[in-house]
Amino acid sequence: MITKLCVYPGTFDPVHYGHLDIVKRALNIFEYVVVAIAKNPKKKPLFSVEERVEMFRESVRDFGAERVIIEPFDGLLVNFMKKYNTKIIVRGVRLFTDFEYELQIAMTNYNLDKVETLFLMPSQELIHISSSIVKDVASHHGDLSKMVHPFVEKKLEEKFI
Repeated sequence: MITKLCVYPGTFDPVHYGHLDIVKRALNIFEYVVVAIAKNPKKKPLFSVEERVEMFRESVRDFGAERVIIEPFDGLLVNFMKKYNTKIIVRGVRLFTDFEYELQIAMTNYNLDKVETLFLMPSQELIHISSSIVKDVASHHGDLSKMVHPFVEKKLEEKFI
């Protein structure tokens, strides 16, 4: 199966420049990227899934937005992927500890439905950014300008007034 489309899943609570870098890199390989935003209430997200979808849409407006499909999902990712008839997942990995966890998920998805996972690394200047760090900096009213899109920065400021 040759595919022009991949799925980039995550909670994206909130989306940051590292996530956007992975989307840009995936667009160098695939014609379309489906960003699958997990509802995942077990993680107790700061933002609702609707807010996370809106923030991601605003964040990709400046580059290739017509090639990025953003949708929420619930349940098994492999089931969501059937809607797009693809078996390719893209995941960003920053550190070895990320890889160890992501490898377990990748092997599970492969065993469930022969889904392949392509690991991409973010740019060196973005490798340290995580959603947890972004929320921590935001909660202390720190400078987020190098971590998130201005729309996301505004949304974080509203949460931590």
